[in-house]
Amino acid sequence: MSNLSSAFGTKDQLRIRTFELNGTTFKVKVPLTSENEAMYERTKIVNPDLVEKYYANMSKEFFDNKSKYENDEQVIFKDNDVILKDISIRELCNSKVITENRITELFKLLIPADENFDMQNITYQDIDAEFPFNIQTEIIEKISEVIAPSYSVAKGK
Repeated sequence: MSNLSSAFGTKDQLRIRTFELNGTTFKVKVPLTSENEAMYERTKIVNPDLVEKYYANMSKEFFDNKSKYENDEQVIFKDNDVILKDISIRELCNSKVITENRITELFKLLIPADENFDMQNITYQDIDAEFPFNIQTEIIEKISEVIAPSYSVAKGK
């Protein structure tokens, strides 16, 4: 514990904030700058096998019915991609993995009610099994607000 930390007692308590969602109070540990930077770096790591799995699933309809889509101007078949309305399905899958990584990293900041539960071991599949996507986005929005409030929120406006 640094001199500054010892001046305030237990520094971890100062880093805990709360938010409420639908009557449930969640505790969040505000990350240090170095922890935040590490989270950001982990978010950018994309599992190519997972991207490929999502791509196979999302492009299946187009490859299974290629003759149906060959004359569709909004569907372009490339060597290793399908472009739909100027959007790469492969890039969409890549973005999906990054989004899942971001959600997982932010959920890891939550402090569980069970002190013996290690949030560092959770996966996106765990989160997705418990929360529909719209609830996931609500929770990460709330987490983001408490760890880095905007100026107007900080001033109470």
